[in-house]
Order: sequence, then structure tokens, then C-alpha cells
Amino acid sequence: MMDFFNIDISAYADPQTLWTVFWMSVITVVSRSFFFISDTPWTLPAWAQRGLQYAPIAALSAVVIPEVVMTQGVFIHTLMDARLYGFVAGALYFFWRKGAGQAVLGTIISGMAVYLPLHIGLGW
Repeated sequence: MMDFFNIDISAYADPQTLWTVFWMSVITVVSRSFFFISDTPWTLPAWAQRGLQYAPIAALSAVVIPEVVMTQGVFIHTLMDARLYGFVAGALYFFWRKGAGQAVLGTIISGMAVYLPLHIGLGW
């Protein structure tokens, strides 16, 4: 078993690695504090603000859709997959509610209410 308090870091502490960590830290701090350094107020152009409205749905669909339609990097080839029916149930609930109120929570609950019995009960 490895003792984490007696790790020899000399193998990891070569100058190139230390310089890389240092400069990446500097770049991270500068880029994240860029908006705090400036004294003048800064606003996004209108086209960028409109585009940012779609960023959450684009990021969510980039994560969720491949998970629904693929298994280990291959498209599913059967309709006996519980994820498809859970996704459809969640989407129908969301569009029925028109995205208002507790639509996200209801979407999750309705999708899981369809997914779990199919997945656990039928083994899909």
C-alpha cells in the first residue's frame, strides 16, 4: 500500500514541469481576474448577449443527446432501450409545461418515472 505522506516528488519536480505549472497558474489567474482589473464598466455586445441565452441548452444537449442515443461510442440499434422512452417522456413533459414553473424538476421526474421501470423492471 502506498503511503501518501512519504511520496518522493523528485521524479515529478523537474524544471520543465514546475515552469509549466507556474505559467499555467499565472495565465489562469490573469484570465479569471481580467474583468476585476479594469476600472471601466464592460458590457457584452447585443449579439453576444443573445448568443449566451442559448449556451445552457447547447451545452446540455451536447452532454445529454450522445448519452441517450449511444452506448460505448456506438449508436443504439434497437428500440428496446429505456433511455429513449425516458427522454421522450421528459421532453413531452417539458413541452407540455412550455418550460414554465418547475419544468426542469418535472422533466427529470417524468423521465425517470418512465426510465426506471423499463430499465430495472424489464432489464432494458
